[in-house]
Amino acid sequence: MKRLAAALLAASLMILPAQATAGPEPSASPAGAPAVDAASWVLMEKETGNILCAEHPHDKLEPASVTKVMTLLLVMEAVSQGRLSLTDTVQVSAHAASMGGSQVYLKEGELMTVDDLLKAVAVASGNDAAVALAEHLAGSEEAFVERMNQRAAQLGMADTCFVNCTGLPAAGHLTSAYDIALMSRELILHHPDIRSYTTIWMDTLRDGTFQLSNTNKLIRFYEGATGLKTGSTDAARFCISATAERDGMELIAVIMKSPTKDTRSEAAKALLNFGFANYTLMDVYPNQALPPIEVLLGEQAQVQPVLGQSSRILIDKSQLNAVESRVELCENVEAPVEAGQKLGEMVVFVGDQVLQTIPIVADQPVERITIPGIFLRLVRGLFMAG
Repeated sequence: MKRLAAALLAASLMILPAQATAGPEPSASPAGAPAVDAASWVLMEKETGNILCAEHPHDKLEPASVTKVMTLLLVMEAVSQGRLSLTDTVQVSAHAASMGGSQVYLKEGELMTVDDLLKAVAVASGNDAAVALAEHLAGSEEAFVERMNQRAAQLGMADTCFVNCTGLPAAGHLTSAYDIALMSRELILHHPDIRSYTTIWMDTLRDGTFQLSNTNKLIRFYEGATGLKTGSTDAARFCISATAERDGMELIAVIMKSPTKDTRSEAAKALLNFGFANYTLMDVYPNQALPPIEVLLGEQAQVQPVLGQSSRILIDKSQLNAVESRVELCENVEAPVEAGQKLGEMVVFVGDQVLQTIPIVADQPVERITIPGIFLRLVRGLFMAG
């Protein structure tokens, strides 16, 4: 019993505290960042969500049809969740057919599949198609806009208020370059199938009788372009969320209130070129195999620690050879242990600068030993000692 009491007294663990990770926004754009002719802009890397450079990223501005990134996101989420099918047929309402601006000239009562309506939104920026999808999914455009704002709040889009699903001018319909980058990342990260629409250069609707041409000219003229959405009104001027992928890294360049269509495209290209020229993703691993952790009072004596998330980090190419990692693990842990329970962390740094902190967690659960099990273990120990 003395041995049992000693074991119980020794069963303690100081869990390593979770280290706060730095926010994704830099305090200032790095040296060499391009000059951009726009009121506000952001360059984000998709996988990590890190901001590579930005200017006035939280200024609240009119987004025009870049609004439709959120419309596309909600539709793609509904498809992924099985609440909507690409083959579903949508009947166009009078309200949807009444939309001005960019449109595919839907008629009241016309039937069109979700697939074709998505194509109309992504390629031709059809306001009528966006409203038809919104009404089909939520019952009305107003109800859909409520969902847009709810989703924006969930994504941390604190600068955003949507009034419609199209981006047509409306009082109070505002967002920021940073928020556009957030929703763009959510769309391309979790719904890569959107590329089947956003990379279309030219296509047709209505059995080939209606021609579509992508409003995003980067799709044809920029290597690796994957999307995503343009927008322009007299007040918003020229905006874009431009996405492109090279060598396994996808970037998001958001331009707001650029003076002309051409300067918008050149600004997006300059940001993307800067990102691809200066940054890369690399995998970082512990500098040695992670040893098993002793489990006190557990049904198993040990649990194996593993990295709790992807160890791919975004790194300036000039620092590739200076990346190091340091592992910190607890000596033991008291049962019960949950799968995914934190056991330590791997700190990745360049010099004194911490780049990322990756949690190290238990790979499987370990139940706490029962009282009968404790006595059985003690008895076995005594016999083995004898």
